Amino acid sequence: MKLKYRLIVAFLIIVFLPVFLALCLGKLLRSFVIDTLAQPELASEVMRDVAQNLQKYEGYENLITDFCVFSFVVLLFTAIVLVLWIYRGTAPKLHMLTMAAENIKNGNLDFSIKCQGNDEISQLCNSFEDMRKRLQNSAQESIEAEAEHKALISNIAHDLKTPITAIKGYAEGILDGVADTPEKQEKYIRTIYNKANDMNTLINELTLYAKIDTNRIPYNFTKLLVRDYFGSLIDDIGMDLENQHVTLDYINYVDEDVIVIGDSEQLGRVIGNIISNSVKYMRADVRAHINVVLKDVGDFVQVEIADNGKGIATTDLPHVFDRFYRADESRNSAAGGSGIGLSIVKKIIEDHGGKIWVTSKENEGTTMIFVLRKYQEAIYE
Repeated sequence: MKLKYRLIVAFLIIVFLPVFLALCLGKLLRSFVIDTLAQPELASEVMRDVAQNLQKYEGYENLITDFCVFSFVVLLFTAIVLVLWIYRGTAPKLHMLTMAAENIKNGNLDFSIKCQGNDEISQLCNSFEDMRKRLQNSAQESIEAEAEHKALISNIAHDLKTPITAIKGYAEGILDGVADTPEKQEKYIRTIYNKANDMNTLINELTLYAKIDTNRIPYNFTKLLVRDYFGSLIDDIGMDLENQHVTLDYINYVDEDVIVIGDSEQLGRVIGNIISNSVKYMRADVRAHINVVLKDVGDFVQVEIADNGKGIATTDLPHVFDRFYRADESRNSAAGGSGIGLSIVKKIIEDHGGKIWVTSKENEGTTMIFVLRKYQEAIYE
């Protein structure tokens, strides 16, 4: 039964039931007086006195009628006020909730429920509004996640196509006898090897991206002596950069005994991704140069990786760590990359309890800076 019909029934009961009972009481009272006076020998002395007193009051029958009329008017006014008060305080909110439920059923979350008050229905409206906001945020996150996955698939498909085409071309060159000297064959094989490494890097990034999305990056945290770890890491990277005609300088201002807690593999991925990104966007008119500097900044070790590449526009700087963000679509398309390298870097550094940021000037270069907290032995007295 609808609310308004329930209120109508309640209204009728409130108004007419007491009046009906009063009329019945009046009839019983008249019957009592008549019967008692007609057969006084059957009634007690008290009953006879009451009946005689009522009979002496000539208007007692009218008194009952007047009482019924007065009660009816009072109850009618009270019932009208109460029913209107309850209906006006309840029906609009219920109607609002009904419309909200219909919108959600139809997939429309672009609305709001504004409800004031501390009653239970107002609290229900507020809870419904919180649910709507959560559903809206969840729907928006799903849309964004779907767009990111599409972008990832598109980027990976595009970036895998380039090395696969190169591998196929050089392999055909070897099979067709184009590489007819040992030098050419070695060059072709090395190119195939490098392109295969590029593909492997892309696949590893895709795998790690899936783990980032589910917060399942496998970390193996250990104590790392900063001077030894970064020195060995930079030496290995320097050998690869030499083959790419990129100059790498390394300066360490950190004391020999400074230790950080970290995952050597994942921190190596951070350095590798940053330097790989720098190499990817080097300028053609200058000799590529990368400078790595380690500094002691209180409770942290600060790592700065600076290059003399193309730089990043000021408007793009806040977005460089966003997944799939590409400041220059045409330039990125030519350079390749999944578009998630720096987002992976940011995630790994934050999982190490650190922080990363970037400074850059167009046509001058970019500096990536991150900090890692030092490890300190607990001292017990």
